[in-house]
Amino acid sequence: MKFYRDDRFPFPEPLLWIYASGVAEDVGVVVGVRPVPGNGWAYCEVLRRRSRFLLPCGDVNAAAERVGRLLRHRMFPATW
Repeated sequence: MKFYRDDRFPFPEPLLWIYASGVAEDVGVVVGVRPVPGNGWAYCEVLRRRSRFLLPCGDVNAAAERVGRLLRHRMFPATW
């Protein structure tokens, strides 16, 4: 596994890059884990200098489903 720092995402944390190939072009999402109120953790889509909540940690299958729906929407936006 290759680890590197990408200046587009200047966060001091491990990031998971998830890609899907479609008919038109490749799309992807970058996922990280962030603390949330109540001493919990959540999977978040990491955007430049900010993040968007996806799902609380603890249910990996539900998080994978949410990321899958997000990627499908980005690949085929006219079908949603």
